[in-house]
Amino acid sequence: MTNARRAAALAAIGQMPSPLGHFVNGRSLLGAGEGFAVTEPASGEIIGTVCDATEAELGTAVAAAKAAFPKWAATSGDKRKAVLHKIADIIEARAEEIAAVECLDAGQCWRFMSKAAIRGAENFRFFADRAPMANDGQTLPTPDHLNYTTRAPIGPVAVITPWNTPFMLSTWKIAPALAAGCTVVHKPAEWAPYSARLLVEIAQAAGLPDGVFNSVNGLGETTGKRLTEHPDIKAVAFVGESKTGSAIMRQGADTLKRVHFELGGKNPVIVFDDADFERALDAAIFMIYSLNGERCTSSSRVLVQASIHDRFVERLAARARNLKVGDPFDPATEVGPLIHPRHCSKVLGYMDIARADGAAIAVGGEAMAGKGYFVQPTLFTGASQSMRIAKEEIFGPVLTVIPFTDEADAIAKANDVVYGLAAYLWTGDVGRALRVSDALEAGMVWVNSENVRHLPTPFGGTKASGIGRDGGDWSFDFYMETKNVALARGGHKIQRLGA
Repeated sequence: MTNARRAAALAAIGQMPSPLGHFVNGRSLLGAGEGFAVTEPASGEIIGTVCDATEAELGTAVAAAKAAFPKWAATSGDKRKAVLHKIADIIEARAEEIAAVECLDAGQCWRFMSKAAIRGAENFRFFADRAPMANDGQTLPTPDHLNYTTRAPIGPVAVITPWNTPFMLSTWKIAPALAAGCTVVHKPAEWAPYSARLLVEIAQAAGLPDGVFNSVNGLGETTGKRLTEHPDIKAVAFVGESKTGSAIMRQGADTLKRVHFELGGKNPVIVFDDADFERALDAAIFMIYSLNGERCTSSSRVLVQASIHDRFVERLAARARNLKVGDPFDPATEVGPLIHPRHCSKVLGYMDIARADGAAIAVGGEAMAGKGYFVQPTLFTGASQSMRIAKEEIFGPVLTVIPFTDEADAIAKANDVVYGLAAYLWTGDVGRALRVSDALEAGMVWVNSENVRHLPTPFGGTKASGIGRDGGDWSFDFYMETKNVALARGGHKIQRLGA
């Protein structure tokens, strides 16, 4: 079965144009730009070549989105709903193929990716059902005027997505944009572009009009930069590194682009001594070692109250040693390879940083022998909040343990980073849960839980972790402009000047 899934992924990629170009205005473009190789993280083998979009090709994609916008924006919410549900239908029908491609080009494990495509379909269904209400606003009456608000799609938007779970994260951005009535130019990550190609082809097969959803491949410093600077792009939705978000903000400044950023994180999981020990242990392990540690909401720091610190570390270490690392297509595999040799080198570099700062490597700390970009699941102990391993985003299967004494100490250490995306809190005290949740500098806090997404809720971070919120109506706030209309009742006094 493992070999069959890998063969299915290779077959799906083999049906795509080679080298992989772009999908613009309803058709495939071979691409005339410089090619670059895409490798399979598990083997290091080249699985295809992708073309960096030329300036002209990028311009063609934006022009297609601009031309398609008036008609798509005027399409009724019910019709948009029907198309988006059809996209979800096809995603579900092709879920195993999508998951296999994600395992191949992103190195993610089958046990997680087999569900990721279904989550992508759920994203489309959620926003499809809200498309008929996307334009709705509020009624805000006064004695003299009836104020009411409406919303309208902002225009062609750029969506730039990362390589860690590329298909699902693409749906999370693209579905609300389409539901709102925007047209899209999508630039997927250059290291894992193939599942994104499946998405744009699925949308076309579902009956999405030509030009509404376009996809261009390329490097961030060329295609990405041209896209974020283009004057006809009205907004940029980006998921990725904080430094890249800063660059995109600068690139879009001259045209006053609206931006939505979901960026990095150094998320704490705080375990008090009155927590459910076993559930906290399970959640801490899951949130750092699943998805190969390559997730923005990973619990990359575990802050443990001193009275249970040693016991918690002992259990963490035993579980980390027992993690199954290997072929991402094997359903039993829990940790797969990292995405790219450059990223693998970055993660491995933190082993020497940890040692130099005085931390201990209790588990792992090495690259794994053989092919591919595998790093042993790693556990740092003896760490303090002042160390780089406690402050910098590593984005791999690497967990840092830090003890704390009391509530105030836990809050201070949790907040002592430039990031503020997510936090996880484990306690049996409801009052403490409320106090600490209020004090944490994070856009999202899960109490006695791992990251469990509820689609109507806001998703996003504070500080260097981002700007804006996704989810529910918050997505429409980004992709739409709000207009207020004040209708006079006819009786209010108007000052007469010059009479």
